[in-house]
Amino acid sequence: MNSREMRRFGNSTGFPPSPCYNPALRSGSDGVEDSRSPEVLRFGPYEVHLRTQELFKGESRLRLPPQAFQVLRMLLERPGELVTRDDLRQALWSADTFVDFDHGLNNAIKRIRDVLNDSVDAPVYIGTLPRLGYRFVGQVARNGNGTAPAIVAESPSVFVPEAQESKRLSRATRRHRLSIAILSVVVVCGALTTLWLLRRSALSPQPQIRSLAVLPLTNLSGDPDQEYFADGMTEELTTDLGKISALRVISRTSAMQYKGTNKPLSQIARELNVDAVAEGTVARSGSHVRITANLLQASPEKHLWAESYEIEIRDAFEVRREIAQAVAREIQVKLTPQEQHLLAVARPVNPEAQDLYLRGLYTMRGSEKAESSEKAIKYFQQAIEKDPNYAAAHTALAHAYAVWIPGMTRSPRELIPKAREFARKALSLDNTLADAHCVLGMIQLFYDWDWSAAEQEYQQTVALNPNYVGVYAWHSRGLVARGRTDEGIAEANRMISLSPSPLSWDYPIWVFILARRYDLARDRGQKLLEVAPDWVWAHFEMAQVYEQQGELKEAADEFLKAEELFQTDPIKVAQLQESIAKSGPQGYWRRTLENYKESAKSNYVSPVLAAEACIRVGDKECAFEWLEKGFEERDDLMINLKVEPLFDSLHSDPRFQGLVRRVGIPQ
Repeated sequence: MNSREMRRFGNSTGFPPSPCYNPALRSGSDGVEDSRSPEVLRFGPYEVHLRTQELFKGESRLRLPPQAFQVLRMLLERPGELVTRDDLRQALWSADTFVDFDHGLNNAIKRIRDVLNDSVDAPVYIGTLPRLGYRFVGQVARNGNGTAPAIVAESPSVFVPEAQESKRLSRATRRHRLSIAILSVVVVCGALTTLWLLRRSALSPQPQIRSLAVLPLTNLSGDPDQEYFADGMTEELTTDLGKISALRVISRTSAMQYKGTNKPLSQIARELNVDAVAEGTVARSGSHVRITANLLQASPEKHLWAESYEIEIRDAFEVRREIAQAVAREIQVKLTPQEQHLLAVARPVNPEAQDLYLRGLYTMRGSEKAESSEKAIKYFQQAIEKDPNYAAAHTALAHAYAVWIPGMTRSPRELIPKAREFARKALSLDNTLADAHCVLGMIQLFYDWDWSAAEQEYQQTVALNPNYVGVYAWHSRGLVARGRTDEGIAEANRMISLSPSPLSWDYPIWVFILARRYDLARDRGQKLLEVAPDWVWAHFEMAQVYEQQGELKEAADEFLKAEELFQTDPIKVAQLQESIAKSGPQGYWRRTLENYKESAKSNYVSPVLAAEACIRVGDKECAFEWLEKGFEERDDLMINLKVEPLFDSLHSDPRFQGLVRRVGIPQ
């Protein structure tokens, strides 16, 4: 990124300086600050060097972002006086800034207090006058001529104050002796620094941060319409951090539940089972964007790193990669050469295309409805029109076409070829996109029934992003479908580990049902219903659990609840309710089968779901008719033939065995 296009503020906390570091030897070739240096301000154990904008405590240099340093400087230059918020705004925030001033000032004061170990309730240095401003309440001393104090020598034999020598030594001699002194100090400091680093490494191990959640970035733009941008940046940052194999990065779905929450950090970290969280803000005005990012350790609570970026919108995705790199450095995880490359690559993107892409993601993530999917598809198509080489937009479009949602009128035979085309185009533009490999693997498994090719794409997905949740969902189902049950359950549990919130457990629950692990499915399903009582797939999966455990009435009630949440035609829902009341579960399924037959005249109906309804009413011939249609339509549920419990009664029929062979399910 061009430095003219991006300004960075703030620092990581980093390593403290060596114990040999002497501020007085910091500048000037003679080992002392020259007479042109401005004042050095002192308070308590702290020193502020104004020219170099450095803060010291004893011999240790403390990290303070530039804007926070300037706030501290204004307070120190007027000790005991009120410095109003307006004074600070006029001096340090430009009049045309679009950044939230209150947030910026409050953050600066917090950083100062954190560095000085000061307290809001019992301040030693920074006092607050509510709604007015701040006042420095400590004692401040300064050097009148800007000269540093007399240097305390490490050893009398190494350094002699210049004032005692000046009367009897020539200027050349003094310079010679001073050079020897400095050289001696450097040698001694080098040895001591080495010893100090070794001792620090042995006695002060770094906190082990191996799991992380990216909390939703807060939209500070003052415009609700910008939520899509904040959420999109959150998702993209999660994706980038997910590429680091040494980190377990929690899924977007689990983290997004904390959007707007006031829960304490420790509670969020405990619920997500992570060592640290990344959080931040986004403020956008036109083409200008300000992004802040913070990294916080969960236990013990500790602020590890912060950074602010003021950029143009075209640089937004590059910034998210820089944030990911900074987080990796701060928590000291080792990146493989491939990971270093993945986090360094930044392809230019048309800003309008990028905006349309983020709007499409926001629309697709916001609702599992057919109309939302269609709207998202239009956004992605427009993004590609603006930038035909935008690989991420091709991937998102492939995903939107590949995932069938109830209410869609088009069949897989219409949609999947388009999905395959866009997935392959995405990979031709950028072969490092994990989600593009994953979508292609899904197509190869669910539609092409090319089991080995799908396996290779899933392996490639994990190699590029081991925290990509979708791959574990789809791979787990494929493994169970081909009889590798234990491996499939392990993959499903891996997904749950990355998505500790039950909100995304519906797919693993389905896999547990296909694996005949009804105990796991019931336990996870009940937890899902507790947090999301109106989540349609939670009721659909629990209905299957009840059915397989012989609770047929409860199963029918849950299937009916799912139909209501799917927003099925109210007339059909009323008919289903009447059928249950008259004939129980059998009546429900007879009416459901009639509805399938009627809908299939004008819209797409999953043939395998219709075949399952036939089995429930005891009509095997009907089931085989629909299964043949399932083969013709490439219904993705056909890969479940051998493990779907409802089809157990068909296994001995040669027609069923023929279907299994034609689908190519590995024996």
